[in-house]
Parts: sequence; structure tokens; C-alpha cells
Amino acid sequence: MKYLLSMGILLAAVFLTYFMVFTGKGESVKNGEQSEEQKSEVEQKQWETKISEVPPVTIEITPVEFGPAASQWKFNVIFTTHSGSLDFDPMQAAFIVDDSGSVSRPIAWQGPGSGGHHREGALLFNAPNPAPAYVELKIKDVGGVPERLFKWDIR
Repeated sequence: MKYLLSMGILLAAVFLTYFMVFTGKGESVKNGEQSEEQKSEVEQKQWETKISEVPPVTIEITPVEFGPAASQWKFNVIFTTHSGSLDFDPMQAAFIVDDSGSVSRPIAWQGPGSGGHHREGALLFNAPNPAPAYVELKIKDVGGVPERLFKWDIR
């Protein structure tokens, strides 16, 4: 009898462990709340990549750290050309404008220096406080294009 009881408890423990590990139901979520990891994933996934394909330079910008909760805003930026060279300073070419018209310059460029046909890096900005309803990231005078505009709604 003790043997059957022990085996029953052991089987129940194995089944419960399997259920929690392999179905992801072991994460505790109360009253519809999300864990910090889940919130972070959602926040990262909601910001779409914007692309400007005006020859001779294509620019792709993806917000990585962005939105009302971020103290700094980080945008991954890819510049690509098949003619000429990417000889410009992203710190001088880029700025953001919020819904009130306030202009902010980048505080850092994390990427390679000028030159080449492909440059990838990140532009960092101090986040406006309070967070605006939308933000426009503008790139001036790259590839002979006076201005390129990339816009994200925040709220």
C-alpha cells in the first residue's frame, strides 16, 4: 500500500513538472499581469523598422530602446550604398523632433567611422520627458537627399 501511494505521488510530481516545464505554464501570471521579461519583449517588438530607399543611399532605422519607459532612446541604423562612399557623420546628420517641435541631437554614435558602402551602428538620444505622442527622426543631407523623415507614434 505504501508502495502504491509513493508511486502515485511520484507520478503526480513528474506529470506536474513536465506540464510546467514543457508548456510554459510554470510562469506565474496573476490577474492578467505580465512578467518584466514579457513586458520587455512586447515593448521591443512593437517598434517597426522604417526604411528610406531613395538612391543612392538606403537607410533603415529600428528603435531598440524606445518609448515612455526608456531614459535613453537607441535606434539601430543601417546605411547602404552601391555608388560612392558613406562619408558623413551620423551625429551631425541626425536629430529628433517631438510633437511639440522640440529638437534633440544625438548624444552618441555607436558604430564605424565614415567611408565604405555599408555602415551599421546605433544612434543614442536622451529621451524627452514627458514622453511625446510621437517622434520624428530626421536625417539631413545624406546621399544628396535634403531630408529623410522616420516617424513613430509613442502613445
